[in-house]
Amino acid sequence: MEFLFNTNVQFFIAAYLIGGIPFGLLLTKYFAGVNVQKSGSKSIGATNVLRVIKEKDPALAKKLGAATLALDVLKGFLVVLVAQFFGLSEATLWGIGVLVVLGHCFSPYLGFEGGKGIATGVGVFLLLLPMETLVGLAIWALSAKVLKISSVASLLGLSGLVIASFIIHPQMAHAPVIFIAFIIFYKHIPNIIRLIKGEETRVA
Repeated sequence: MEFLFNTNVQFFIAAYLIGGIPFGLLLTKYFAGVNVQKSGSKSIGATNVLRVIKEKDPALAKKLGAATLALDVLKGFLVVLVAQFFGLSEATLWGIGVLVVLGHCFSPYLGFEGGKGIATGVGVFLLLLPMETLVGLAIWALSAKVLKISSVASLLGLSGLVIASFIIHPQMAHAPVIFIAFIIFYKHIPNIIRLIKGEETRVA
């Protein structure tokens, strides 16, 4: 059990456990008495929180959606930031980033169910790939305004970020970036299927 005293291992475990905290579920249960895992897309992310609570209380939906988004971004950002403060290597930081996103998408507290990973991924990328993240967010904002389909805008923004990472940092090891993107795309498969069927919900 000596490996548990290794700083890298401790951060890896903490990243997964912190990433798994289902803020969207906790906020909606406490403030609205609603289980978002049983409504809408059944995701614990901000979009589903907004969609589900909007039917009950539009004003509260905006507050809970914004809070969920902010907390999901922060857990990705802060875990990596603290690890960076401790002077861990760039490779370790990326490992921590992957694990915090995995924790969000496959939460140990929810039977390994979870969210889509976009917000938590943004938190990780914002610290490790700030320029690429700005590119991705710009593409997301434009796509969301034009298409008004959250999942499509998110995936287009993510794709833009990945492509930008190859252009801006061609020498870096892109495996963790691609792996995080793969996790997020995998979690969006139901959305992609609904999109193909013309059933994906638009955000008003």
